[in-house]
Amino acid sequence: MMSKVTDMRRFPGFLQLTLLCLLVLYAPLVVVMVYSFNDSTSITLWGGFSLRWYEDVFFGVDAPKFKQAALNSLTIAVMAASCATIIAVSAAVAMMRARHLKGRTASFALINLPLMVPEIVTAVASLVFFSAIGFTTGYATILVAHIVFCIPFAYLPIAARMQSIEDTYEQAAMDLYATPAQAFRLVLLPLMMPGIFSGFLLAFIISLDDFLITNFVKGAGIETLPTAIFGSVKQGIKPNIMAISTLLLLVSVGFVTLSYLASRMGQNREKKS
Repeated sequence: MMSKVTDMRRFPGFLQLTLLCLLVLYAPLVVVMVYSFNDSTSITLWGGFSLRWYEDVFFGVDAPKFKQAALNSLTIAVMAASCATIIAVSAAVAMMRARHLKGRTASFALINLPLMVPEIVTAVASLVFFSAIGFTTGYATILVAHIVFCIPFAYLPIAARMQSIEDTYEQAAMDLYATPAQAFRLVLLPLMMPGIFSGFLLAFIISLDDFLITNFVKGAGIETLPTAIFGSVKQGIKPNIMAISTLLLLVSVGFVTLSYLASRMGQNREKKS
């Protein structure tokens, strides 16, 4: 006897609850975006449409500080995402292709542990670890912490992509006298590229937006864009902060969209093949 599929949309109050959740989640973001175009110096009173605060971000008094912080964020995010993606690819290949790998369940739990542990615990533990080994906090400690934190975010889309790739492709290549390295480089790696690209983008945006871990391990004299925004907010919320936040939000949405599209392209290509 076939079980009936339950349509959650038919439950009473489901639509209203969904709209309420969307309102709570996204209304503050919309307010920030709208008031970033406010001509007034007030963050609550509308003074007309203007791009003055976006101009202030790039050419104002605080522009050099924010430009350096943005550069730090971008370089750290690129390097952290690249290293995390390489490690995630290696882990995914080992987990998905090594049939007799001992401790697979424990390895999977270890890879995904940063997703389970509260970020404040990871931040404190990272700071204690760097202090214990005498590693001076700064640019390098941010990079190392971000690489570790970004690995599971890069691993998940890569592993999901590998689950849909049968190992018969590599076996066919090796039957045609390809070495395991050639089978990986010429056959498996191209098939994994949508997942790798998606994992890289996801790790990049996680690193770019991270504040809590960065704030603990950055040390003095180094700022990323989220920590620079936080430092400015402590002195009072200015309209230019809303402009920076809007730009950062748009970049985040763009990269998450690219990550989603890359995953969809991989799934569609798999269905066609």
